[in-house]
Amino acid sequence: MTQIALHVGIDVAKDRLDIAILETGELFTLDNDEAGHAALIERLSGSPIDTIGLEASGGYERAALKALWRAGLPVRRINPHRLRQFARAAGINAKNDRIDAHLIARFLATLPAHPTDLDPRLELVTELVTARRQLHAELGRVNNQLEHVRDTALQRLAKRRATRLHADILLLDKRIAQAIAGDRSLAHRDRLLRSTPSVGPVLSATLIALLPELGRLSNRQIAALVGLAPYDHDSGKLKGKRSIWGGRESVRNVLYMAALSAGVHNPVFATFRRRLRENGKLAKVAIVAVMRKLITTLNAMVRDNKPWSPASI
Repeated sequence: MTQIALHVGIDVAKDRLDIAILETGELFTLDNDEAGHAALIERLSGSPIDTIGLEASGGYERAALKALWRAGLPVRRINPHRLRQFARAAGINAKNDRIDAHLIARFLATLPAHPTDLDPRLELVTELVTARRQLHAELGRVNNQLEHVRDTALQRLAKRRATRLHADILLLDKRIAQAIAGDRSLAHRDRLLRSTPSVGPVLSATLIALLPELGRLSNRQIAALVGLAPYDHDSGKLKGKRSIWGGRESVRNVLYMAALSAGVHNPVFATFRRRLRENGKLAKVAIVAVMRKLITTLNAMVRDNKPWSPASI
């Protein structure tokens, strides 16, 4: 008899994993440690698994994800926003760990999820880039606080914290550069990306760590993955404005800063932005178009293994 393909949802907490198998109705809990991961792999191995899903959970899911991937099991990292949208569409308002595990399993059985492709070479770079992004966000909050406090003691504390954060960010920049330079393949990709005027070390490292699909997808797919593909808002005779939505915000935020520079200092993108503005496009629309053109250009460069060339744009 044909075996039913199983969809497995895993809700991840710091200390434990709640696992639900949709088709059999099984619900069980394991520790989120090496022993628990080994027990999970042993329990699932040999079963007709279609997909296993873990919701991105602030990093607590990484060890389990890596263990399942190394065991050759079809594991997926689920976007939390898509999962919440699915729950609302399904009318699921209750929330606890077991409900979430079952929800993930239902999500996998209903909607496709991109395969998780872990690259051991990227682990350190990804960790460093993520830490840098978090420190940069904290520095922004401290600087905002500094603009509004009036007490001199609080001002001193905020300035001291900002100085420390700035020094830590510079230290991480050096560590990221060393990690990339230490791997021949990553160093080559870094040189390709940074051959483009207005692409600096921060954007290059962000793309290497957080957008490993660069060069492996079509231009439209890579734009959608970053959240730069325009979507229609039409219904009947109503023709709404097209807008971007979703995608990897952490990549998009860094790309935005690079696009601001490219739209002024890179002759190709500056001409492109100026033409859009002359044709009546709003400044925000023009900069999003520059972002989309920049990421698709970098995608083609990595795909073709060719450095920046204005003639090929």
